[in-house]
Amino acid sequence: MPQIIVLPHEELCPEGALFEAESGASICDNLLANGIQIDHACEKSCACTTCHVVIREGFDTLDPSDEKEDDLLDKAWGLEPTSRLSCQAVVKDRDLVIEIPKYTINMVKEGKH
Repeated sequence: MPQIIVLPHEELCPEGALFEAESGASICDNLLANGIQIDHACEKSCACTTCHVVIREGFDTLDPSDEKEDDLLDKAWGLEPTSRLSCQAVVKDRDLVIEIPKYTINMVKEGKH
């Protein structure tokens, strides 16, 4: 089974996390199933950017993003070349290291930073 390593995030997992991931499930679903309450305001329908993550290792093992995801990612806070919407990125059979950005676009708009 692949593993997901989550780098420390001040609010969601201050110590970071390491867990066995379910292949064939999205990164978002794997995070939620392991107690990491990542935002997913659109209920994982690829309509927002609140579940944005940066893949620090294993990016090339994921299927490429589609045009809809790319268009949304352009609006994500802290966009990087290895950014993905965690609701759209499906775990394969390789380990991933991910970073959850400190802020989401919703938090920036609401002035919570």
